[in-house]
Amino acid sequence: MWPAPFSLSGTHVALAPLDHAHAPDLAEASADGDLHRLWYTMIPAPAEVPAEIDRRLSLQSAGSMLPFAILNPEGKAVGMTTYMNIDASNRRLEIGSTWYRKSVQRGPMNTECKLLLLQHAFETLDCIAVEFRTHYVNVQSRRAIERLGAKLDGVLRNHMVMANGTLRDTAVYSILPHEWPAVKANLTWQLERPRTTS
Repeated sequence: MWPAPFSLSGTHVALAPLDHAHAPDLAEASADGDLHRLWYTMIPAPAEVPAEIDRRLSLQSAGSMLPFAILNPEGKAVGMTTYMNIDASNRRLEIGSTWYRKSVQRGPMNTECKLLLLQHAFETLDCIAVEFRTHYVNVQSRRAIERLGAKLDGVLRNHMVMANGTLRDTAVYSILPHEWPAVKANLTWQLERPRTTS
């Protein structure tokens, strides 16, 4: 399996292989702000968290996803993220299916989480590209991806059917190896600033 499961930790956040033991914390996280009611995202309702963990672990078994629980410094799960659309033969992957409970959004956790995952992708896995995808209308997510330093590759029109039946146009971004040093420096700078951003 590429990549093999691993854990990472920083000052503000830790990443652990997703497990059903995280379900109670993640159900509570989903309920914080009723995140599952956002029509343009795919966040599980509290009662659907165990099924979502099953789905992600099934994709892991198939070799197309490596899911993580996002943990706060106290070890409580406050969200999920993944390496997904894994293309082992070409050393490409996407960082996605990410969400955080409302109370920790717009803080340093997302910045550090992305720094840890990107660093592992480029410096350990030797990836040739790391992608980010989001709904075209999800301005908050697109701005966060752009703050990382990712470049817009294009928009996949009518890419997905959403739960409410609408069609999703997907904005596709990527970071390439030669861009990583500048991206890393920017993310590190953001984390070291007195006032951090998400």
